[in-house]
Amino acid sequence: MAAKDEENGNLLMWILVWSELIVFGALLAAFLIAFALNQDGFIAARGHLQPQIAGFNTLVLLGSGWQAAISARRNSSAQLRRRALILAALLGFVFTALKLYEYSTEIAFASDPAYGAFYELYFMLTGFHLFHVIFVAGLLLIVAVKPKDENVTLVTTIWHIIDLVWIVIFPVIYLV
Repeated sequence: MAAKDEENGNLLMWILVWSELIVFGALLAAFLIAFALNQDGFIAARGHLQPQIAGFNTLVLLGSGWQAAISARRNSSAQLRRRALILAALLGFVFTALKLYEYSTEIAFASDPAYGAFYELYFMLTGFHLFHVIFVAGLLLIVAVKPKDENVTLVTTIWHIIDLVWIVIFPVIYLV
């Protein structure tokens, strides 16, 4: 019976992963289509972003993913898993703080009609991602209390998907 429960858990995890990828894919597609329709406006709006902060935030999120990967190793002690999960979550909260600071410098431009579509999609896409970072960082802390294999696998898989999504969002918004 335990093997059947694990199979069901894996199926549900992959349904969650793929549904998240589909939603983020749709948002990214909307951003790219809007960019193609209004390149000048998007390029002008992008000039108000801070790619240095976003680049540093990318490193923070990758460091967090590295800690999540350490926690997911099967031969890790509970203490090592706990420490790595807590560090992963804390780095997720650092990402959050930096993103909120970045938002505070950009919000003034969001009401400019010339930049409207860019900032609507920018805040929707990055805000949806940020919500995931905050939520799953909280889950990382909860799982750190009692880091059972199946819980660590689930939460770190979702965390890596969040990393992957940011690795796509970052160049699309800040570099292209």
